[in-house]
Amino acid sequence: MKIGINNMENLNIEIMKITDLDGVYEVEKNSFENHWSKKSLEDDLKNEVSIYLVAKIYDKVVGYMGAWKIIDEAHITNIAVLKEYRGKKIGEALLKEMINTCKDNKINSMTLEVRVSNLVAQNLYKKFGFKFSGIRKEYYSDNKEDAIIMWNDLKVV
Repeated sequence: MKIGINNMENLNIEIMKITDLDGVYEVEKNSFENHWSKKSLEDDLKNEVSIYLVAKIYDKVVGYMGAWKIIDEAHITNIAVLKEYRGKKIGEALLKEMINTCKDNKINSMTLEVRVSNLVAQNLYKKFGFKFSGIRKEYYSDNKEDAIIMWNDLKVV
């Protein structure tokens, strides 16, 4: 999928390849204090239940998103965009493409956990039909922050 950003840049969302790993790892380090290791990302990419998408502008990885498919459900693991590219709807483009990819793969619902303090992400997910489902107390190991569980029934349009 290609869309214009600010009429100057060219965004491409595609399935992640092993050659994208260095760029994805840079996004991961740039986005999360307690980030995944490069080896963890590589191992997950090779996992048959994983779906990874990358967002590139002129072949530079500026964002990525991962999910695990479990039977007919998908669990979003990560979504991240380089700080200097945030606010340009790249996360929105990744999420939209992941939803389409899930539907194409006969996945009926998607779930995720999001920090209670991450209102930007919560609003993004709500925009795409995710609904509050519950709380996981002290879910995040770095600061014991609670996580909101959200679900999206993809069969409902």
